[in-house]
Amino acid sequence: MRFACANVARMKLEFHHINFVADDVDRLHDFYTNILGLDDIPEDRFVRTEATGDTGYDGKIKFATEGKMQMHLATRELDVAFRNGQVINPVQNGHIAFRTDDLPAFLKLLDDNNVPYSDYGTTFSQEWHQVFFLDPEGNVVEVHAKVG
Repeated sequence: MRFACANVARMKLEFHHINFVADDVDRLHDFYTNILGLDDIPEDRFVRTEATGDTGYDGKIKFATEGKMQMHLATRELDVAFRNGQVINPVQNGHIAFRTDDLPAFLKLLDDNNVPYSDYGTTFSQEWHQVFFLDPEGNVVEVHAKVG
């Protein structure tokens, strides 16, 4: 199968983070920072959207980096998609994330190629508009753009 990619020349994607999920986020964070030696990223650098009983995500998240790419270590929650009226759950098995400088062009690319996606908007972060979709092998992929 070939995919249409006419908008790729205008739109830039860059690796941003990989998300691993865990039942014990502190233990996972300790492994990556204290054993593997990655740097901690303070949690206050990620401005979360407040979860309510019906929407959002209030699981624990910790962050680490080797200096270029981030790791987001989050509590596994199996009902996040259901609670938020979405199909794809980014904190069931984790995901890889890219940042774009042109989210509308990227969404057009997905639409032009009949790739369904879950548009979470700013559900998880006040500063990022996030969409999630599946690659051809069923891996969850995030693409987000800074808001504002």
